Amino acid sequence: MRVIAKKILREFWEKHSDCEQQLKSWYQEADHAKWKNLNELKTEYPSVSILEDNRVCFNIKGNSYRLIVKFNFQYQMIWIRFIGTHSEYDKIDANKI
Repeated sequence: MRVIAKKILREFWEKHSDCEQQLKSWYQEADHAKWKNLNELKTEYPSVSILEDNRVCFNIKGNSYRLIVKFNFQYQMIWIRFIGTHSEYDKIDANKI
């Protein structure tokens, strides 16, 4: 799948270096994945939270950070919608970001 945009992840791990390896690993796995639907994704990542409108929340670094992405399975694309701490996550509407 094509991840839009790695720059968002890079800028985040430059500020929060403790999650750099986890974000790089997530990016590598997502970039090489061929998921066709949320069920296939959930098989590989059973702990993800499925949100509205093909959005998914990943827990990063033992649930220290949250990553919200939006999928378009037909075009094999993933858009990064949010990356942040739990307190930052609590201030947003994860289903609409």
